[in-house]
Amino acid sequence: MMQTRTYLDYNATAPLRGDVRDAMLLALDVVGNPSSVHAEGRKARAIVEAARGEVARLIGARPADVVFTSGASEANATVLAGGWQTIFISALEHDSVRLSAKRSGARVVEVPIASDGTFDVSAFAALAGSMSASAPALVCLQLANNETGVIQPVAELAAIARARGIRIHCDAVQAPGRLTVDCGELGVDYLTVSAHKLGGPKGAGALASVDGAPLPALIVGGGQERGRRSGTENVAAIAGFGVAARLALLDLEDCGRVAALRDTLERDVAAVTPAAVIVGANATRMANTSCIALPGLASETVVIRMDLAGIAVSAGAACSSGKVGQSAVLSAMNLDPLLARAAIRVSLGHGSTEADVAAFVATWTSAAAAIRRAA
Repeated sequence: MMQTRTYLDYNATAPLRGDVRDAMLLALDVVGNPSSVHAEGRKARAIVEAARGEVARLIGARPADVVFTSGASEANATVLAGGWQTIFISALEHDSVRLSAKRSGARVVEVPIASDGTFDVSAFAALAGSMSASAPALVCLQLANNETGVIQPVAELAAIARARGIRIHCDAVQAPGRLTVDCGELGVDYLTVSAHKLGGPKGAGALASVDGAPLPALIVGGGQERGRRSGTENVAAIAGFGVAARLALLDLEDCGRVAALRDTLERDVAAVTPAAVIVGANATRMANTSCIALPGLASETVVIRMDLAGIAVSAGAACSSGKVGQSAVLSAMNLDPLLARAAIRVSLGHGSTEADVAAFVATWTSAAAAIRRAA
């Protein structure tokens, strides 16, 4: 009999939801090109626009503001390629933001982060104080960190940036379904999201350029997406994205249950390993994320041990296969290097159960016991 695995890596990707799969299968049978004016094309276009409305509702934007992309990495790259003279960025950002900033030709200004894992808004204000209002500048700040779950002060930053004429880009990939996301309340100019973090398909993302914020096309050709992103739309993936967006709004009602599971996991880990550190515990975090470090317990060893026990967790951002190494986020928080090398990320979601938490704690306990025996 095949062993049932325990999946605790929702921040990397959430399992595809049944309703999403059903919508995608139906969309695959729609033969028209969304740019065609005949009945078949109009049917495909209707699917795309319905999904656009759902994604817009999820993030508090107008449907006309939303551009579909191949994922959040492309969406982030599109914003960063906007001809900025200066880009403010911190170690918190995903590599698709940080590396795109470095390739943009702009002057890149590093903003520090505090020891609790939050963006240092005061430091940004000081760094931006001498900016010329006429020089196109951008500041990037994610809504919640993928490694620690720490929620970032986006609205506070936006108020300061707007007063200086600086545009604001928010990578909100981890937030939908876990936090209320509203472009207007956040005060951002650009916001990016991804379908597969919500239980949608991989390879589908969206970018909102709010209230006419300038958005030069990264991909040109056929003029799709109102000329902001050329290429025939991936109708099936977009259909799935729309359903995932609708379900993510319902997931907000489940956050209390998920938070209780996360708190139980952290309490039980502390009971069996009092020396364990919950990274970012002094900041406000998403309900589903726990970054745990135990001195002497190497993160790669824990990930492998968990995998062999049928449990999926991550070390660091875990965005590429086999990628395990020093976390830039944890280093910027000035976490002790021994702790940083020991940190793993556990992330729960709509399918997580008490049994999943118990399985994790049992394997964690055995891993810690093995260290004590070896000491």
